[in-house]
Amino acid sequence: MLEELIQLDKEVFLFLNGMGNPNWDGFWMFVTNKLSSTPIYLILLILTYKQLGLRKTLIALAAVAVLILVTDQLANFFKYGVQRLRPCYDQEVSTTMRLVKNSCGGKFGYFSAHAANSFAVASFFTFLLRSKFKYVGFLLFFWAILIAYSRIYIGVHFPLDVLTGMVIGLGISWLFAKLYLLTLYKFQL
Repeated sequence: MLEELIQLDKEVFLFLNGMGNPNWDGFWMFVTNKLSSTPIYLILLILTYKQLGLRKTLIALAAVAVLILVTDQLANFFKYGVQRLRPCYDQEVSTTMRLVKNSCGGKFGYFSAHAANSFAVASFFTFLLRSKFKYVGFLLFFWAILIAYSRIYIGVHFPLDVLTGMVIGLGISWLFAKLYLLTLYKFQL
């Protein structure tokens, strides 16, 4: 069963990755670049400050910093614990896939930290801002989906790496949203 799932994952990867077009490579490299999200983070900071004020915004920023740290470290733990090869290191797919980047990154790729972080941040800020900013969740999750898909497009993650990262990011974000509320309640902010 597990072998069949892994084989299906490789087939879906080759299909999605193979749909790439050199005309779109620059766009997807831009999307996957962590610095490309800086304007979104600045907008989220401004919206959070407008809705919550300085003290709650500072607590939210601390929560997001720890959220990303936890998500990243959990991804590293899984990458070295599971040791699933990235597509470019997998001999079954490496000869037929498109690698858009100059390098593939580390040897192991389960699960995608990019997908986990983008979904964690999207979910956390949707939780914070949805009552005042109606479409923030839609926009943030659209952004997170683009980032997650970019990892398949450029050839550095299999779809299951990305899906697992998305689910873990959502789960950790839920936990941090609850901790954020608990902190506000505990300190009566």
